[in-house]
Amino acid sequence: MGSGGRAQPCLFLAVLAVSLSLGGCKRANMYSQAKSDNWDRSNFFPNGQTMRLPVAGTVPRAEPNVPVAQPAVITAEMVERGHQRYNIFCTPCHGRAGDGQGIIVQRGFPQPPDFASDQMRRISAQTIYDTITYGRGAMYSHADRVAPADRWAIASYIRALQLSRGVAVASLAPAERAKLDNAPVEPPEANSVVQPDAPIGATTATAPGTNRNSLPPATMSGGGQ
Repeated sequence: MGSGGRAQPCLFLAVLAVSLSLGGCKRANMYSQAKSDNWDRSNFFPNGQTMRLPVAGTVPRAEPNVPVAQPAVITAEMVERGHQRYNIFCTPCHGRAGDGQGIIVQRGFPQPPDFASDQMRRISAQTIYDTITYGRGAMYSHADRVAPADRWAIASYIRALQLSRGVAVASLAPAERAKLDNAPVEPPEANSVVQPDAPIGATTATAPGTNRNSLPPATMSGGGQ
């Protein structure tokens, strides 16, 4: 063999020696640098203490996960805040109607339960709060995204969603009934009407030949929610 053949073992030994020397080194200096821990004595500060008091005028950062007691009264402002937070954090899975048909569910993510189901109507507001805090099933914790007070606000809005589904038209307040009466009618559903005592969203067929425009406005379907 020529000189090139003898050089290969020498190169291997050189690489091995460098690898062994690097393996014996300490971690990077940023990790191994000298530093003081809490309660250590310090030779740098005049009072000899490592821990320091906050600078004058320092504003403490609020702890994001300090538990908040359930509000005794649900206000309109609280429900509106819950509506806003729900649309931001909950609709991707639960959908705007709370039916579990959010945009990512339509793309294959496991479907959450419908808030209008009997099972979900029975759960407590505390359970909703805890689920947002700790997660459940495929749902991960939202504690780092949703403040404790906003969790109660979302729970109140979910209650509003549950109440809004399955409400009889006849039970609506006059102002809300007027909104339903004046709602636009969808052309594809021209032969469907809502009876005054039927839940919002329920439809029944009109008799053949019935002029739907002659029906009382309160019986006409169209976006009662």
